Amino acid sequence: MRTLIAFLKRYYHVLVFLLLETTAVVMMVHNTYYQGSKMLSWGNNLAGHWYKGIHSVTGYFGLKHENDLLAEENAQLRAQLSSSYISYNQREFVLNDTVYRQQYRYREASVIKKSWRQQNNIIMVNMGRRQGIQRDMAVISAQGIVGVVVNTTENFASIMPILHSNSTNSVKIKRTGSNGTLRWDGTDYRYATVEDIPSTHKLYKNDTIVTSGLANDFPEGIVVGYVTNVQTTQGSGFYKIRIRLSTDFNRLDHVYIIENRFKEEQDALNAE
Repeated sequence: MRTLIAFLKRYYHVLVFLLLETTAVVMMVHNTYYQGSKMLSWGNNLAGHWYKGIHSVTGYFGLKHENDLLAEENAQLRAQLSSSYISYNQREFVLNDTVYRQQYRYREASVIKKSWRQQNNIIMVNMGRRQGIQRDMAVISAQGIVGVVVNTTENFASIMPILHSNSTNSVKIKRTGSNGTLRWDGTDYRYATVEDIPSTHKLYKNDTIVTSGLANDFPEGIVVGYVTNVQTTQGSGFYKIRIRLSTDFNRLDHVYIIENRFKEEQDALNAE
């Protein structure tokens, strides 16, 4: 008995605390359905860890689906940008700035095969002629320029990325508007070269390079990359500019294929 009394005296405060804590828990269980259900499910905690693992696996596929939906939404939003439209009637444009005709249409596609470390790389996507994809359509990513469609089947298309020895694209310095030509030397997928910009033009490290809009494929202003190094070729009067590409081709999984609705009309004029 003495031992019991001594024990109670020694742990009096702890026992009172436990009693009050137990009373509070019981009251919550009986008075609140949510709390009660949580207490009743405590015994299933071990099984819950198993289902959590299953959910993590299935959630991965759910996340992919969400990414697909976001990519499709981005394609729709890009098509709504002012750069995707041209004024249909200059007189009406002055009076009403909502009078436009859409020049560019964007279609989202998933990359199903790609290379990025070869001399002549290729990208394959899950859209083709049946989905409206044609040769010479420009291709971009959420980060910037990707390449041009070179071949199509009913449901697939192959893209020649800018990481290709035959790829050339018209670009410009965003800050000054100075025009040049984008090429790839086949060494590092993270970098490319811009040539044909006169050495008399001011150029700085980290200047942004964008598409010029002078060709009939890419809209103007699509990000290409950022200046990392500038050299002047002796006797040529032009820069040789090394840029870090904005698109990470190693991680590329979604692209936007651009339809220029006036390309045939523009090409016909260029052919004259």
